[in-house]
Amino acid sequence: MRYKALVQRILKEMIRDKRTLLLMMVAPLFILTLMHVVFDHETDTQLVVGYRQVPDSLIEQFPDTVTLTAFTTDTSAKKLIEQHQLDAFIETTGTKLTVTYENADPNKSKQLAGLLPSLLMSSAMQNLPRTNELPHYTITNQYVYGNDDSDFFDTLFPILIGFFVFFFVFLISGISLLRERTKKTLERLLATPVKRSEIIFGYMTGYGLFAIVQTILIVLYATYILDLTIAGELIWVFVINLLIALVALSMGLFVSTFASSEFQMMQFIPLVVIPQIFFAGIIPIDTMANWVQTVGKFLPLTYAGDALTSVMFKGQGFDTIAGDLGMLMLFALLFTLANILGLRKYRKV
Repeated sequence: MRYKALVQRILKEMIRDKRTLLLMMVAPLFILTLMHVVFDHETDTQLVVGYRQVPDSLIEQFPDTVTLTAFTTDTSAKKLIEQHQLDAFIETTGTKLTVTYENADPNKSKQLAGLLPSLLMSSAMQNLPRTNELPHYTITNQYVYGNDDSDFFDTLFPILIGFFVFFFVFLISGISLLRERTKKTLERLLATPVKRSEIIFGYMTGYGLFAIVQTILIVLYATYILDLTIAGELIWVFVINLLIALVALSMGLFVSTFASSEFQMMQFIPLVVIPQIFFAGIIPIDTMANWVQTVGKFLPLTYAGDALTSVMFKGQGFDTIAGDLGMLMLFALLFTLANILGLRKYRKV
């Protein structure tokens, strides 16, 4: 009987809590739909390759999954890759074939590197009846970003740093303000002459300091323990993560106003945090449908992931990440203003 009574009580509580019930039933469907949309692109990765002074017999061997563009200028391979967003650039000098990989996506570099030997063999066999000899090319590989040891984790690492900072700061800040409300601490605080803006900036400063320590710990651990290379300047890594923390703080405080318990605060994670990881750079955004790319522009981790990848993996500086920094500052400002306005409903005097 006691077992039956316990089951009945749990069922009644769950039925009364419409938000929890909705989360259990709808959130998994939402995430599955999002994953389907994000991953719904062609199985064969499309490569964009430029070339100069490469025999036609080799060019003819490339499959349809490779888009080829011919160049005749003396511009360096690196500049051509950056200007025309190429995945690689191929040029020949005598029997030397030089391949310069952008290597922003090591998987694409490895795909092309594995493809070239078979293409060269097919090209040589095509020429054999005419030349009665098998041309031999010496392949030299160069990389704009990273090196031949770069793998998927090297590009994933910057994104994970940003995500960890965002996730934990969002969760802790939201639950902390919620606890202040449930214990009536916020109500007593608002009864004093303190300004709403001072409360919000106080929270953001306090938790922002812990976010800085968290960032320093993660970066130092990755650099000296995991032996991961950070190509750019560390100062920009800290600046980006500080902005991510400010955005997470302001979003966490804002979202907490819609929750009445810590459990309800946790319910926002599948709806607010998890979807953003798909747009942070784990999946190349340019492979997604246009309307999905548009959705990504309204999510802060899209800009955070791009900025951290540019600095940590590509070694780029302020000129490249200025736009991303501006967007993160804009997100932080908008949610901070929303928090200041949102505190009105808790002020009793």
